[in-house]
Amino acid sequence: MTGLVFFVEQTAIALYILIGVGILIAWYRLVRSRAAYRGTYWELERDIARYQRANALTALILFIELALVVLGVQRVVAPTLRLTTVVTPVFQQISSDGTFVTPTPFSLEGGAPIDASGVQLEEEDPAQQVLATPTLTPTPVGTIMPNAPAAQGCDTPNAQLQVPANGMVVFEPVTIIGTAFTDNFAFYRFEINGPSTFGNFAPREDHNTPVEEVGVLGQFVPAFYEPGEYQFRLAVFDASNVLRASCTITIYISDPIPTPTPLGQELGAQPNAVATAPAPSGG
Repeated sequence: MTGLVFFVEQTAIALYILIGVGILIAWYRLVRSRAAYRGTYWELERDIARYQRANALTALILFIELALVVLGVQRVVAPTLRLTTVVTPVFQQISSDGTFVTPTPFSLEGGAPIDASGVQLEEEDPAQQVLATPTLTPTPVGTIMPNAPAAQGCDTPNAQLQVPANGMVVFEPVTIIGTAFTDNFAFYRFEINGPSTFGNFAPREDHNTPVEEVGVLGQFVPAFYEPGEYQFRLAVFDASNVLRASCTITIYISDPIPTPTPLGQELGAQPNAVATAPAPSGG
């Protein structure tokens, strides 16, 4: 039922257009039937015109009532349902060490040489010698935009997102990693809100298997959405279709990064061909 309400809210503009077309057709038929009723004196034809007029009037009233139902769902039911199901936003500080970076050990073989010329070493006391210690180079999972809005509702282990991270720039398919479970678990779903969803959370897909340890939740393909800032939400529901936990982060969808085009082999082979060409004879 919740999905139907949000579907009506997201497609309200299209429904209004269809209802408007239906109202115009019903009004046209009503006008024609009234003209036919006034323009004839035969009882049979008047009965047919009266029957057509009643049908057109009934259709007109039904279309108007349907428009009022869609308006009520869009303006009253959907906002009230969203307020009663969304978890209270809680600010969470996302750390950049351990969770979102993978330490890459420094390679002493084949790596960059360490310049220790400025270090004064005393050969008499080995304990006083200063040795160069290689540092770890963090490898982030993606580009994190600074000053992104704080994550909401991610303070419980029942709904957490590690990838994508809050403020992450997404331009290619991403494997979603995190946790999603609750008591009397039913399913969890991904929802996205941004320029391509007309400012509303659009559900993407449902999964009926809980993930209690940090693992793969699904996959997100950004190619279906136009570039911009989006809210990405993980929502966990129980068997009563009640939202029990959610985690909302901000992601930035961008166009794919262009890759450099390598030079063709023909271009690289031309200089060698010129260099090995035989010299002309003096005759």
